[in-house]
Amino acid sequence: MRTITKKDVTKKTAILLAEKMSTTETVVDGVFNAMREIMINANPEVRIEIRDFGVFEVKITNPKPNARNPRTGEVIQVPARKKTHFKAGKVLKTILKKPLED
Repeated sequence: MRTITKKDVTKKTAILLAEKMSTTETVVDGVFNAMREIMINANPEVRIEIRDFGVFEVKITNPKPNARNPRTGEVIQVPARKKTHFKAGKVLKTILKKPLED
């Protein structure tokens, strides 16, 4: 599996926009920082929708009062917390569903 980093995204964006890498890096950093801030400060839940790409959501999980530690068998309390979720948009889903060519 190949890992794509933020630097790779910046390079690809710079090529697509025919801009300098340093200028594009500032913009890409700004977008990711803005999204991170929105998700961190979600009160209680938030949805970031990017048309033709997908939706990032912050959801609240339910507390689990009777969870069990599998190693010790001890009953523990698991409090409610925030979790992230991504759902691909229609265009992205359609492209990813195409069969692979041999």
